[in-house]
Amino acid sequence: MRISGVPAHPAARPTDAERVRSILAAAHSMTVVTDGLRTEVRHLDGTDPMGRLHLHPAEPGGDAELRPALRLEFTDVAPTPVRDRVRARVTVLGRLLTPYSDHPNGPGGSGESTGSTCVEFGQAVLETADGFSYVGLHELDAARPDPLAPYEAGMLTHLLDDHADLVTLLLRLVQPLPTAALVRALPVAMDRYGITLRLEERRGHRDVRLPFPSPLDDVDQSGAQIQALFSAARRRSHRNTLPA
Repeated sequence: MRISGVPAHPAARPTDAERVRSILAAAHSMTVVTDGLRTEVRHLDGTDPMGRLHLHPAEPGGDAELRPALRLEFTDVAPTPVRDRVRARVTVLGRLLTPYSDHPNGPGGSGESTGSTCVEFGQAVLETADGFSYVGLHELDAARPDPLAPYEAGMLTHLLDDHADLVTLLLRLVQPLPTAALVRALPVAMDRYGITLRLEERRGHRDVRLPFPSPLDDVDQSGAQIQALFSAARRRSHRNTLPA
């Protein structure tokens, strides 16, 4: 069960199109559905699938119904052991204009990507705990992946595994303050705008965004911005600690 508790002044956050691009950029795998077949494509690390898909606007009429439908499915899983680890799902819908290069009966049938594919783009669907949103081709083209997306998993696991005391320190910045029902707090996400903590309580959880002093333009800026959050937390007079 998710506990409602949006901060009084919600921090800036990525647009839906930026979130989609970031999820795709950091994806380790995807599921491809075409010609009635589902194929698991692996080894996407460091390779944005959008670099291998040439997206074209849909044209009304014509022989669209004769083109094979294409469905790409991505799952965004939190790298830390939080409750409800699936943070989002992205589905890209379209129709093939050229044969899909990872088709099991074509080149790359081993499940590894080997080429590019032209796709008549339908829409991208973003599913989160807040519901569904739909992203068009113009929005997707204009958006850029978050600069932290390829590094987020390593940064969050390093913070939790090697600096758990600093996660506790960040609780001083949470408003409203955590209650005695708090069981644990874990970092669940990080983007150019800040860090998100998941506060797990006895009967549910809520996410709290802690904004950086200013949005990042490059991953090299992350160290200074994260340290700024720690410094702000140390200046807070109250102290929040996790239950023993």
